[in-house]
This record gives sequence, C-alpha cells and structure tokens, in this order.
Amino acid sequence: MNTFFSNFKARQEIINMYLQKLDKLPVRYELMRIETSFGDTNIIITGLKENPPLVLLHDYFGCAPMALEALLELTHHSRVYAIDIPGLPNLSEEYRMCLNDASYGQWMYEILSRLALRNAILVGISFGGFVAWKTLIFEETRIAKTFLIVPAGIVARVPLQTFRKTHPFEKQKEIKTPLPLLSDLFSEKDEFAEAFLSKIFLYYKMDFPIIPLITEEEALRIKTPVYIVAAKNDLLFPGEKMIERAKNIFISLNQTILLEKSKHLLSPKDYERIAKYILNNL
Repeated sequence: MNTFFSNFKARQEIINMYLQKLDKLPVRYELMRIETSFGDTNIIITGLKENPPLVLLHDYFGCAPMALEALLELTHHSRVYAIDIPGLPNLSEEYRMCLNDASYGQWMYEILSRLALRNAILVGISFGGFVAWKTLIFEETRIAKTFLIVPAGIVARVPLQTFRKTHPFEKQKEIKTPLPLLSDLFSEKDEFAEAFLSKIFLYYKMDFPIIPLITEEEALRIKTPVYIVAAKNDLLFPGEKMIERAKNIFISLNQTILLEKSKHLLSPKDYERIAKYILNNL
C-alpha cells in the first residue's frame, strides 16, 4: 500500500495525536466514512441534528479536529460536518487530487449529495478555503453561504520551497520544531499545532504545490454569498492584497474582515471573533 508516512510507527503516532485532539474536544461526535470517486473520506459530525448544516474544511497542515477546536462555538448552533481532506495527514484516503481541474469541487459535491445536505454553510480555512471556492465553481446549488478564512488561491503566495531554503532543517528526532518559520506563521503560540506540524515535517511526505489562483471568469460565475476573513501580517496570503483582489473579482462578495495584528495561523481570539462573525451572518 502506498503511503505518505515514512513508516508505520510514524503514521500511528500522527494518527494518535489526531485522535487525542478529537477526544479532548468538549463535544459528542460520530465518525462517518463516505466513499467518493477519490477514495474514502472521513467526516466528524457533531451538533444537534435539527440545527442547520455547516461544512468545515481544515487547512493544509491541519486536520478536522484542529479546525473543529478553532471554531467550536459553531457546534452549539449548527450541525457541523468537519471533513478530513484526502491526501493530508488525517483519517481520509491517502490520495491527492489535481489542483488544476474540477476534482476538489466534484469530491465535495459528492459528499454533500451523499449526506443529502442542502442550504449548507461552507467554511474553509486556508487550503480549505481553496477547496471551498473550487466547490462553488463546480456546483453551488447546495451551498447557502461561504466563509473563506485566510483562503488559498485568491492571491499568490510565496512558495513553501522558498521558506525551506530560507529556514533549512535536518530531519532529526531531537528537533522539536523543525521550522523556525513557524514563529513567522503563528499569531500566537500553539503547542499542539507546533508538535503536530513537527511530526508532519519529519515523518510525512508533504508536497508544496503552487496553488492556482481563481480567475476573474471563475469568480464571476459564483452567485453564492461569499465572506472573506484575511490577516494583515499573513506571509503566505497577504491580507490587504487579498481583500483588494476579492473586491475586484467576486460579484457575490458580501463582507470582508482584515485582522490587523494576525498572521496566517490565527489565534484563539481571532477564531472567537470569526465564529461570532459567522453566526451573526447566518
């Protein structure tokens, strides 16, 4: 079986960290696996069944429990479906979809269809934001509103290969934080996230793809209301440039927020503000 993990022990360590984070969350949840054209996808479902559906997509270096923890307040008001994006260190299939075609949009539409979700709120963080707008372009009829949080693919980012050259590291077990870069990405220290990222960089084969930008033509096709949260000090996706471009290309852009003191990996206070923002706009 092909795997992106360096060995079985490393895989088990990372999966254990995932499960420990999930079990520490103060919510009741169920795990569901859905078969798609791109392999099985793991979904964490929490919140009352009668509440409106909200689909949550994590960032490139995270996983569903981390996104769920960040926006935990949403679980009190929504039926939350936190999805593990395939091809990343989580419980979904180890399959990486093409970034330049409709694969991510088709994958998400299959999930929404098989869950029988309609009028869902779609929330995507960073890479999850990329998947979210890909979904809207592919088929947006099941989505009521979309919230893009420091999303990828609106403005060009500095390739992570460049960061690795600037911040070299050796793959040694004694290195707790392999990238000095982390301090440049975190708005606030997060011990679990740093430990999780350290394990990933040491024991998981990450690729560092260039995320394609949404075109003006694609953005014009989106009719679903879009809300964007950007971070001013984001080294990957500069917030002011993101908001400027978003205003120029999205005809369905409702509101934007620029977090003045934040970096790409947001703080708990940032996410508290974002959760309230989402709930106020439902």
